[in-house]
Order: sequence, then C-alpha cells, then structure tokens
Amino acid sequence: MPAVSGTSVDIPTRDGIADAYLAHPDDGGPHPAVLLYMDAFGLRPRLRTMADRLASAGYTVLVPNVFYRHGRAPVVELPDFIDPGQRPELFEALGPVMRDLTPELAMRDADAYLSFLAASPLADDGPVGLTGYCMGAVLALRTAGTYPERVAAAACFHGGRLATDAADSPHLLADRITAELYFAHADQDPSMTADQIALLERTLTAAGVTYHSEVYRGAHHGFTQADTAAHDAQAEERHWQALLGLLSRTL
Repeated sequence: MPAVSGTSVDIPTRDGIADAYLAHPDDGGPHPAVLLYMDAFGLRPRLRTMADRLASAGYTVLVPNVFYRHGRAPVVELPDFIDPGQRPELFEALGPVMRDLTPELAMRDADAYLSFLAASPLADDGPVGLTGYCMGAVLALRTAGTYPERVAAAACFHGGRLATDAADSPHLLADRITAELYFAHADQDPSMTADQIALLERTLTAAGVTYHSEVYRGAHHGFTQADTAAHDAQAEERHWQALLGLLSRTL
C-alpha cells in the first residue's frame, strides 16, 4: 500500500471554522475525493485511522468535525475505549450538541466541505464519494440528496433513523439522488428497525435510485468502531470490502 500523509486542516464555513483531518496518498498528485462523516463520538484517533486506510487505497479523504460550533475536536472528553457503561454519560453531554446540528446547518456545512475538496490540489476534478457512520450515515444520505451533482457515491454504515415519519426524514430526498448508494444495517440496532429499512428501500426503489441495502446479522449499532464495545471485527472487514468496491465503481 502507498505511503499516506495526514494533517489537520481548517475549513471556512458560513458559521465559523471547522477543524478537520485530511489524509491522502503521499505522492503529491490528485486523487478521487471522499468525505467521511463522523459518528457522534466525533473526530478522534479511530476516525483518523479509518481515513488513513481509505487514503492508502488511493483516495483523498476529509473528516470534518461537524460539531465545530461547540469547539474543536474532541468536543467532549473521550476515553480511549468506550464501553456501554460510559455511553449514558457521554450522550448526556453529546445530546444537545447533536440536536443543535439541524439538517439546514448540516447541509450548509456540507457545501463548505465539498467546496474545500473541489479547491484542493490533492483532489481530482470529479464528484466525490461519501461514507458515514451512525449519525454520519444520515449526513451522507442528506448530502447525496442535497448536492446530487457533486456526489457520485454514498455509503451509510449502521445509520439510525434514515427513514421515519418525520417531515424532514432523510429518505424523502430519494427523488433527488443520482449517486449509487450502499447501506449496511446492523440487525441489533433499535435505531434502524426492519420497518424503517423496508420504508427506505421502497422509497429508493420508487425513485429509481441505484442502491444495495443489506443487514449484517449479529452486528450492533457502531460495529465499525474499534474503540467501542460495539465493534465487530468481521463486520468491519465486510464494511471495508463493500465501501472500497463502491468507490472503485463510481469514482
């Protein structure tokens, strides 16, 4: 695998400066760009490691701190390993931060992230790929529907509440999506039930979206995150195969 360089970068947005991590092959040339949307625990060593792995496959990868309005990452202090006993306390602190990131603000920020990649000499001129984890899966789906001309692919891993009866449910953007989509659901995930999965798939099919949706049996919400107790090594490797396959087909 090629050597990878990673650095911290600052991205101007309409509401301030978003800190981010940028990883890319260490050859100085432009590569297809990938916007990686974080889970609720935020920009941290685990996500930098994931970005580096993607970069080693030939991509320029941007991981923004989407909670930048509340400070630079880490927005809340995190342990090196997150076990179930720590989750209630962490989400007590993270809950208000997550609620403050409305769909309108998130998509305003997405424009800044995509514009940063478009202007970077490390990214090629084509549309980008997206990958998102947990809440980041929601952001990836919304971005694909909000900026269809700028997104070629979007992968959503253990996303929650992707298809609900809310007026602003992300699945309602399906008729605007032109990207190829991939969904990996965890069957032990109460935030994305079988009924929600069925609604998501019906809506995407009706809109003519090219997508693949599958359930990882035995996996829990957060199965890709090796610094949490939800991690499932086999499911994580399956996720890498699916993600890299999607990106290789579309970028």
